[in-house]
Amino acid sequence: QVQVVESGGGLVQAGGSLRLSCVVSGNSFTINDMDWYRQAPGLQRELVATITSGGNTYYTDSVKDRFTISLDSAKNTVYLQMNSLKPEDTAVYYCYAHVRVYLGVNNFYDYDYWGQGTQVTVSS
Repeated sequence: QVQVVESGGGLVQAGGSLRLSCVVSGNSFTINDMDWYRQAPGLQRELVATITSGGNTYYTDSVKDRFTISLDSAKNTVYLQMNSLKPEDTAVYYCYAHVRVYLGVNNFYDYDYWGQGTQVTVSS
């Protein structure tokens, strides 16, 4: 069983910074890609940033040059460094892990896991 747990959310003033962490734990797995999503009240969940196991990254336009996603493969942890925060960044942030779970030699499956979310609130 694989678990995904986020941390690092909180209340910050506009212009401030936060760093979110997402730890993936369990037995016999490897990480393919990791995403950060966010969902503000009344809005759909949106993709914020992605990082592949090879280190390629993607950012939605509204966070480019402000947010940085990084992956520590040894710790199975993905980070989202958020700088120059704006009130419109207020949302619940979710980690979405795309993993490969190994059941044995040449026996595996790919699966996706959501974390429980962490609240980020930016005051004006």
